[in-house]
Amino acid sequence: MNKTWNNAAWLLVVPVFLLVAFSAIIPLMTVVNYAFLDIFGPGETYWVGTDWFRQVLASDDFQGALVRQLIFSGMVLLIEIPLGITVALAMPAKGWTASLALVLMALPLLIPWNVVGTIWQIYGRGDIGLMGWFVTRVLGLDYNYTADPLAAWITVLVMDVWHWTPLVVLLCYAGLRAIPDAFYQAAAIDGASKWKVFRYIQLPKLRGVLLIAVLLRFMDSFMIYTEPFVVTGGGPGNATTFLSQQLVKQALGQFDLGPAAAYSLVYFLIILLFSFVFYTAMSRIGQAE
Repeated sequence: MNKTWNNAAWLLVVPVFLLVAFSAIIPLMTVVNYAFLDIFGPGETYWVGTDWFRQVLASDDFQGALVRQLIFSGMVLLIEIPLGITVALAMPAKGWTASLALVLMALPLLIPWNVVGTIWQIYGRGDIGLMGWFVTRVLGLDYNYTADPLAAWITVLVMDVWHWTPLVVLLCYAGLRAIPDAFYQAAAIDGASKWKVFRYIQLPKLRGVLLIAVLLRFMDSFMIYTEPFVVTGGGPGNATTFLSQQLVKQALGQFDLGPAAAYSLVYFLIILLFSFVFYTAMSRIGQAE
């Protein structure tokens, strides 16, 4: 019996493709075009090949921002992933306390990024900020995130941990609640300790969730812009100037469209490369186990 395939449903996807083409593909092609041209004015463009890419890769500003970005994203993953798992394991599984814990965890995620920066900008001030007052007056430490690079780094890092660790917590909590009770019952019969339950039951079952958490937190931390811009403005000096801030400075501050386009493409490829490495590594670990 011959089946007649009706492909009319694909017409429903056409608006989505058009929207994506208008909002993503066309701007991307424009950036690619600018990355290989030197623009002097309307109708005055000259082909420069890969000159802008070589200029970007050899730039001290780009290399410094890349190093700072890698250190920041690495510290974010090392802190937020274990902390998120720990908090998710400690949260209640049932009852009104579980609902309350979920609501409290979700609150930081609802705050806009610029507001988060403003909150921590005030919070860290030594004269009116609670954290700044506590560190300087109670602990007696010399804390000034506007003048001390280490204090600025700690402030931006703690701010990101406060803002985004709840995302990891919620993902891990959902993964833990999806584990069937039969696994825990079997572990209880075998007399398994809490560590063995975590190592051989919970952690393997969380592998897919952790992969999503790592990819999301890496990509988001690698593109961080608003929070450090509001809190420190990239300073003191260039201490907290990350790749996104350096890109905006070059594109809007200096209006170098060609180098800025090449910079953004290199930026995109770096994120794509690291995301692929993370995905491949965690997938192979899962297959090995």
